[in-house]
Amino acid sequence: MRLIVVGCSGSASGPDSTASCYLVQAPYDGRTFSLVLDLGPGSFGRLYRYLDPADVDAIGLSHLHPDHCLDLTGFYVAATYAPSAPWPTIPVFGPAGTAGRIAAAYDVPGAGPEPGPGIAHRFDYRTWRPSQRIGPFVLTTIAAAHSVDAYSLRVTDSDGGSLVFTGDTGPNPALAGFARGADLLLSEAAFMDSPDNPPGIHLSGRDAAEVAAAAGVSRLVLTHIPAWNDRELVLAEARPHFAGPIDLAAPGSSFALRT
Repeated sequence: MRLIVVGCSGSASGPDSTASCYLVQAPYDGRTFSLVLDLGPGSFGRLYRYLDPADVDAIGLSHLHPDHCLDLTGFYVAATYAPSAPWPTIPVFGPAGTAGRIAAAYDVPGAGPEPGPGIAHRFDYRTWRPSQRIGPFVLTTIAAAHSVDAYSLRVTDSDGGSLVFTGDTGPNPALAGFARGADLLLSEAAFMDSPDNPPGIHLSGRDAAEVAAAAGVSRLVLTHIPAWNDRELVLAEARPHFAGPIDLAAPGSSFALRT
């Protein structure tokens, strides 16, 4: 299994990165299976650096805040109008109500009909379950501590390699157990460490490192750092609390996961 960071800016796109988007790939049936986790603003176009988006096999949305899902509208436009269209119908996993949320973002009252199914029907929308198989992956979920219905995701490949993506979450007592023994913890770190941080929304770098240490993961990658925070300070706050390797997510960074 390989993780490629497509976009990692928190809360909005930033000067050096699009908003959240991660490409997870693994061999499957003699080819490469491509799972996209989150599609924040700007990330659909950036996908072309790594593959033809027509070859994406499945999409998973951790939650429905705009910085994590709105470029599904761009994906829809390409799937409908690109020279290679219509693209295959693919599953889109997300919270309940994903189809309606995406339709609300795309549809304009009074607009004329478009060819083929509208965006609310263009994809095979599926609500997250505690566990589901997606190509070569088993993907399990737990509820995240966030301001909307949101999920932390664990992706396990056929060789037992495991990636845990926190999604957007505040401190969550279940997270360390959920991430236990993972090869890589891809953790949001939107807050600087402060006792005044609002509860139940985001983690700091220190919070993420403490989860990584408690879970015994092999590697920590810090992501979803907004443009108004200093990435190096977030990293510095994390380092004393996790003895393993820590990376700052960056567009194009790639991580091979091995058991």
